[in-house]
Formats: sequence, C-alpha cells, structure tokens
Amino acid sequence: MENSSLDSIQHWGQTLRLTVELAGTAAFALSGILEGAQKRLDAVGVCVVGFLAAFGGGTLRDLLLDERPFFWVRHVEMLWGVLALCLLAMLFMRSHHFNLTRKAIEWPDALGLGLFTATGVHQALLSQSPALVAVLMGLITGVFGGVLRDIVCNEIPAAFSDHRPYAVCAFAGGWVYIGLWQLGAPGWVSLVACVIVTAGLRGLAMWRNWQLPAWQID
Repeated sequence: MENSSLDSIQHWGQTLRLTVELAGTAAFALSGILEGAQKRLDAVGVCVVGFLAAFGGGTLRDLLLDERPFFWVRHVEMLWGVLALCLLAMLFMRSHHFNLTRKAIEWPDALGLGLFTATGVHQALLSQSPALVAVLMGLITGVFGGVLRDIVCNEIPAAFSDHRPYAVCAFAGGWVYIGLWQLGAPGWVSLVACVIVTAGLRGLAMWRNWQLPAWQID
C-alpha cells in the first residue's frame, strides 16, 4: 500500500513538472513570436525566434547537466505544439491587427521566467546537484531563451539592459524552491512556490518600475 501511494505521488510530481515545462515552453515561445512580429520578420524568422526562446534555456541546462536526450527530444510533442502556436499566433495577429507593444512581450516572458526557473531547479536537484548549482541551473533555464531571442532580433538582451530585476527574480525564486525542499515540503509545493515568487517578483518589478543600479561613467 505504501509503495502504491509513493508511486502515485511520484507520478503526480512528474505530471506537474511536465505541465509546468509545457506551460513555460508556450509562454516563452509566445514572447519570441511577439518579438519577431514586432521586428517585422517573415514567417520563418518568427518561427525561429519562437523556437529559440522556447527551447534555448532548457537545452543549455541539459547540456550542462549532461542530460541526454534533450527535453524536447524526449517530448517531441513540444516541437509540434510550438510550431502550431507560431502559425496560429501569426494568423491571429494578422487578422486582428494585434497591437504589438513592449508590454505584450514582457508579460508572457515573466510567466515563462517563473515556469522555467522552477523546472531548471527541479531537474538539477534530480541529478543530485548542490543547492547553488541547482539555483544557477534554474536561472540559466529561465534566462537564456530570452537572451537568444533578443540577440537574434538584434537587441541587447533585456536580462542585461532592462535595469529592472530579471535574473535576480529567478535567483530569488530558485532559493525559495531550495529552502522549501530542504524543509521537507512536497515537491509540488516547492515547484509552485518557485513559479509564483519568480514570476511575481518580475511582475512587481515591471509594475512598480523597480531599478537595479546601472553602471555610470562620469
């Protein structure tokens, strides 16, 4: 009976992690699609930017953790889903003359940051990485896709130039995950708390216009 309960808990934990990863992939893909459309890229360019934003951070995480095959190879439905999202989003924006503002890109990006940070920390802990390494893996997973998106669109990455906390939010959310995990909280609680803290801090930073100190030259 105990083994059955444990298997059930592990199953639901894996299902939740996959759901969070799928949601993060969709959120970052959408931010990439909006960025590409704002830059007036063609359909192929928009799809490329969407794929880079969606899979860039998780791919680098898997490389650093020596995870094979990559997460999008294990779950090829993600590739089809992002491709479908790219096509549907472009059709919707063209038919409804969607107003592409910077805020329209920032909000799905903030959600993707929280979701991918949580999955990055989780995956690193599964590989028995130390706490600091797990937090950094979460940060990389959450940030790197957006960095690739901005570079391809010929922008200085917002993670470095926005001046509002971005990577700092992922770093804080990662430590929330570690703290709850070390206190023996259920895995899903740690995962959800990390998403809420990371995305919530980023949302507050945008809403309240919090600024990090910028380098100044006299």
